[in-house]
Amino acid sequence: MEQFEKYVSSATLREENESIKQYQNTVGLACPACDQPFDDMVVCKDEHTSLNQTIPLDICTGVEDGKPVLFTHKP
Repeated sequence: MEQFEKYVSSATLREENESIKQYQNTVGLACPACDQPFDDMVVCKDEHTSLNQTIPLDICTGVEDGKPVLFTHKP
């Protein structure tokens, strides 16, 4: 994914655990998949990761260094 470091350095880290890193888009970065601002970026650390959603979300995906990256959009 192009410019992944830009996303990591510009977004705000909100959660990190053994499975994921979750960043909040506090500066209005555009999603690399749909070009619309995203709400959160979730970087999966493991090959298989389960995520629990508390609200419905639209999700775009990417891959960085062989790991899935999810970009969430609140409808």
